[in-house]
Amino acid sequence: MAKDSKKNKARPVSAMPTEEDIGLDTSLRPQSFSDYVGQKKMVENLKIFVKAAKQRSEPLDHVLFCGPPGLGKTTLAYVIAREMGVDIVSSSGPAIDRKGDLAGILTNLKKDDVFFIDEIHRLPRVVEENLYPAMEDFHFDYIVGEGPAARNLRLKLPHFTLVGATTRTALLSSPLRDRFGVVCRLEFYPAEELGKIIRRSAKIMKIELDQAGAIEIARRARGTPRVANRLLRRIRDFAQVLGDGIITTEVAKEALTRLDIDDLGLDRMDYLILMTIIEKFNGGPVGVDAISASVAEERETVEDVYEPFLLQEGLVQRTSRGRVATPRAYAHLGFELPKGQSQLGFSKPE
Repeated sequence: MAKDSKKNKARPVSAMPTEEDIGLDTSLRPQSFSDYVGQKKMVENLKIFVKAAKQRSEPLDHVLFCGPPGLGKTTLAYVIAREMGVDIVSSSGPAIDRKGDLAGILTNLKKDDVFFIDEIHRLPRVVEENLYPAMEDFHFDYIVGEGPAARNLRLKLPHFTLVGATTRTALLSSPLRDRFGVVCRLEFYPAEELGKIIRRSAKIMKIELDQAGAIEIARRARGTPRVANRLLRRIRDFAQVLGDGIITTEVAKEALTRLDIDDLGLDRMDYLILMTIIEKFNGGPVGVDAISASVAEERETVEDVYEPFLLQEGLVQRTSRGRVATPRAYAHLGFELPKGQSQLGFSKPE
């Protein structure tokens, strides 16, 4: 874990949280739907679901948030709890590694509370299976004793709302996924919405910036609020030392250039991945295992952290035979597209 944190800390555009981000995310976190920027259609639906549940004096249906890291899944879980007027208990899939851990959390919940599980796809199978009756019938079966003396102890649970967050929906088992009444997928943010988030964060952090400076940061923040807030914090240092403390377009451009972040928000690792596909594997198709070995990163990191944005920007295409660098990637890196490359490897995406 420490090794991953160091990598993320050294990479300003990583959407994975670092220790430095945790406190900042909490202080900048919107407290209500009215404060939340972006994901408009999804938020409007959630408002209706929450209002209807409150009118019926019932807990909200279980909610699953899917999407790349840094887009606000945890924030929305806390907003839901606040809007429902209930407490929230937060944990993560890897932290609940025993059945007893789950039992302890569930039995301490109060009526209508929100139980938030981040990285829910990483729940151990034995824990997941014991979560099913808790979600459906609000009871928990616990075996007391061993052998012939063993007996089943059924613990009655208060009605609660489980909110799960995952960056890898495909790793969720079908039985678990089907038990969520509300499934929401978060998308990358357009620059205009990120600009609003940056201006809100700057106001809270008492940072001076003009609108053009906010948009310049937003354009390179990879559609991710966590990245936008991290860049804002770093660019503040450049504005303070190299300028008069105000983040303008010129200050933002200078700072981002020094941080090796280009106009699309790509950094050195993104370039390394694209160069690997183009130079070592002739533009693809190439399997993700070969890419991860070539850039010395774990497969999961390539798939969860780097690849989503490259796919979103149309720089990489995922085909049935592997990853392929697109004509846009060749143009962005200044490579000439090989003859016939526009027809090769571009099968229907998975």
